[in-house]
Amino acid sequence: MYYSSMIVDKEVLETYEQAKKAQRNAYAPYSKFHVGAALKIKQKQLRFTGCNVENASFGATVCAERVAIMSSVASGNKEDIDFIVVVTDTDPAIGPCALCLQVMSEFCKPDMKIYFANQQEIQRVVTFGELLPNRFSEIPEQI
Repeated sequence: MYYSSMIVDKEVLETYEQAKKAQRNAYAPYSKFHVGAALKIKQKQLRFTGCNVENASFGATVCAERVAIMSSVASGNKEDIDFIVVVTDTDPAIGPCALCLQVMSEFCKPDMKIYFANQQEIQRVVTFGELLPNRFSEIPEQI
């Protein structure tokens, strides 16, 4: 489903524009894969952005989605995320990696929408629950 045939509201479009700007700040000298993300906090006009930041050790690399979420938490916002927009250079656009999905499981409800986009358009929308239906969310008290 492409942007021209999708119904997206003003808040999604504004968040998409912020994610596109964040993508331009990505630091990806190794993979050359630039990603931007922007999220909106539910029932507030708060948005947080992130871009991927690579490191020569690779293990220290952080993804755009996690940067946006951690920026939100660092600013004191631990409320539910309304939706997130992920912007990549690919066509078709792709969504969060498995590690990002696990981090998102701390802050996202199964019905939260994730928009896959590139610099040209929003191409797809899925729910968090569709991408991670059986998330790891609790540690048993005793094994």
